[in-house]
Amino acid sequence: MTAPLTLAAEGIALTFSPRGGVVHPLTVTDEGAEVSPLHAAPWTEAEVPAGTPPHQCWLRGDFLAAPMGAGPEGLHGLAANGDWVPLPAAPGTLRALLQGQILGATVVKELSVSDGHPFLYQRHLFIGGRGALPLANHAMVSVPFGAKLSFSRKRWFETLPAPLEPDPSRGRSALDYPRRHEDPAEFPGAEGPLNLHRYPWGPAHEDFVAAVEEPSSPLGWTAVVRPDQGDVFLSLKNPKALPMTMLWHSNGGRDYAPWNGRHCGCLGVEEGAALPVLGLSAAETPDPLAAAGQPGLVALEPEGTVEVRHAIGALRWPSGQAVAGVRLEGDELTVTGDWGAERKVPFRGGWLRF
Repeated sequence: MTAPLTLAAEGIALTFSPRGGVVHPLTVTDEGAEVSPLHAAPWTEAEVPAGTPPHQCWLRGDFLAAPMGAGPEGLHGLAANGDWVPLPAAPGTLRALLQGQILGATVVKELSVSDGHPFLYQRHLFIGGRGALPLANHAMVSVPFGAKLSFSRKRWFETLPAPLEPDPSRGRSALDYPRRHEDPAEFPGAEGPLNLHRYPWGPAHEDFVAAVEEPSSPLGWTAVVRPDQGDVFLSLKNPKALPMTMLWHSNGGRDYAPWNGRHCGCLGVEEGAALPVLGLSAAETPDPLAAAGQPGLVALEPEGTVEVRHAIGALRWPSGQAVAGVRLEGDELTVTGDWGAERKVPFRGGWLRF
């Protein structure tokens, strides 16, 4: 097994584990403080029962889920459960090759950082292959003291066909399934409306809800403010390429091993194209993503290469204000709070390929 690798530039550092292709930790040094926003599960591999999807043995940080959801290689596919072999790369870049193929495609992961940029720039290359698959970048944010969530403009929010934990002897889910609603502040819950701008909704629940981008959005973004820690996690994407933001709320809602009610304060921020997770929309013909020209899956090119790009990062945000807007102009990103706080930071303006 290849040992973990490190990648660093001025103000940012990360560790990459070839097993599962995991990034953890990711640490940004900003305004004299270190911000490490990514979550790690509290168990050891020895506590994980046989037959459990392999990635749950090392559940932490950020990884690629491809295909997203159930698959022959286990939940979230070979990308999350297999091994990645490091490849030669230029300074400031880490490249790795997935052992095995996904729908016949060779998959290469590329991680890169720049001096003074508080972001990890990610791209995944699917070379060849045939067919289409659901996928997502699967970042998990540590929010043990709660969080304020904000998003670029969304068309609607929608839950899975069924709760993650329908059996009360094994766990609990707080949202209503399947439901679709335009207002995240009043999303239907099992016992009344819930505000998707807040984490958590209760003391013990396991839930999953996805949001679909407004096609005209100039930038797709998710901001997770951790008021008690004085910082904000940011996830950025091209909304035309990855039209879905999926939120996994894991907060003590599973009572069986290895979870045992102790997996708390984890918020998955999963940017991708994964139509099957939409409980109502996936059953419609045509589905509402396709009707708006948005990809519900990532289509491979047998004679070409498909790129999936995304960026995650973090900033000091001592005001604790909810983020009201994220704007990209050239190579500068501006983050604005709902009461006037503002940060301007460098960002590779052409990275997301609008």
